[in-house]
Amino acid sequence: MNILFIGDIVSKVGRQMVERYLPLIKQKYPIDVVIANGENVAHGKGINQATYNKLIALGIDIITMGNHFAAKVETNTFYKNATKMVRPLNIHPSACGVGSRVFDINGQKLRVTNLLGRVFINELNPSNPFDAFDKLLETSNETFHFVDFHAEATAEKIAFAWNYDGKISCVVGTHTHVQTADERILPNGTGFLCDVGMTGATDGIIGARKEPMIYRVRTGLPAKYEVAEGNGMLNACYITLDESGKTTSIKRIYLSSFKEEF
Repeated sequence: MNILFIGDIVSKVGRQMVERYLPLIKQKYPIDVVIANGENVAHGKGINQATYNKLIALGIDIITMGNHFAAKVETNTFYKNATKMVRPLNIHPSACGVGSRVFDINGQKLRVTNLLGRVFINELNPSNPFDAFDKLLETSNETFHFVDFHAEATAEKIAFAWNYDGKISCVVGTHTHVQTADERILPNGTGFLCDVGMTGATDGIIGARKEPMIYRVRTGLPAKYEVAEGNGMLNACYITLDESGKTTSIKRIYLSSFKEEF
């Protein structure tokens, strides 16, 4: 199974980058399923019906989320029927949607699970992701299992990957919006990348306009969040799994107006 996973899609620029580059990636690589993190797709925070529909129309098969899962009030009104979306597993059980789904991919079952880290994460009051995932594994036995671990701390993501090496196909991190250069296959066959990065504006600070963010960082005082515009990039990773569900290759993809070669 060949999986393309696209990092946090941020607002209009991010959607434009998917529209521009996804067809090119599909021309270069054989892809069975496209997964993307969409927790920032609606004006930088959250998702709504219109942006959900847009991502599906652009060719994304499965959407994962993160700490901005509940940023849009209207999320609850469509989430129950958003069958191509997975929200964090380890949040309050009253939340709409599910944290893990099984999808049919060319006759094979792929489980996609979304987890939220706890270090430096203030939204949604997540429970222990290890405990939540252990409980899930008690009843799930799919050969192909992809995990989007949406977390801030690199150590938390790395610890999670090592703990479940050989029990799942791959773990890819999201949330920091900065692509890391540590892709690898762990000894028992689990593929890992600490953070796949962001799909959005390059002329900003992790997707936000520079000036307010600089003011916040420099002074410690609040400033309005504003989505960056201008040039964009697409960050992704391409993962190949063998018949046993183990990762045989994992490759980072970084495309922008400054670097369009693969």
